[in-house]
Amino acid sequence: MDDKIGILDIKAKINDSINCNIEMQVVDRHNIAERILFYWSGDYKKSIKSGQDYDKLEKTLAILITDYEIEEIKEVKKYLSKWNIREEDYPEIILTDRLEFFIMELPKFNKYKNKAKNKQVNLWAKFIENPEVISMDEEEEIKKAREVLQDLSNDARERELAEYRLKYIMDNKAIEKAGYIKGKKDGTVSVAKKLKSKGIDIETIIQTTGLTKQEIENL
Repeated sequence: MDDKIGILDIKAKINDSINCNIEMQVVDRHNIAERILFYWSGDYKKSIKSGQDYDKLEKTLAILITDYEIEEIKEVKKYLSKWNIREEDYPEIILTDRLEFFIMELPKFNKYKNKAKNKQVNLWAKFIENPEVISMDEEEEIKKAREVLQDLSNDARERELAEYRLKYIMDNKAIEKAGYIKGKKDGTVSVAKKLKSKGIDIETIIQTTGLTKQEIENL
């Protein structure tokens, strides 16, 4: 529940040789690049034991699924993006394949699903976005995932945890929204003070900031 703990949702091992961190984020913390790099670096470092050579380091992937669009990559016109370390003037050259990030932005799914190279990923994204919608072209893995989800939903303790988690998410969204509104209000007041200090008439300040006459007179 406590975001400061920084616990990953899932840690997976692929073919006994590739580490995989899978995280889902519903609340936008505005520091997602730092978070994903932090998680990746920790697991990459842990993939070798003390005294072993660097060539023993195992490939490590990070998969992030968000329920919001990430501001820093809003220009990326696809819902699933892949990130590597590339040379600035030679973007076709990847320094190493040991570092790979995959980001799935669910709000982009409906806009860009037709551009997806892997149609199987489309099926998973559709399932994650709304597990209750059943598709005739679902694969066995997705059907199995649906069964597991149903079992969890029937478990009273799991339902209770899910309700606490939902409350936590909604509370954080409310706090984030309140902080945005307060910040916007503080910025407006700051502008009004500057205009007032320069002798601008109150009517002009009202039209510029949207503040009331009383609020401006009290500044």
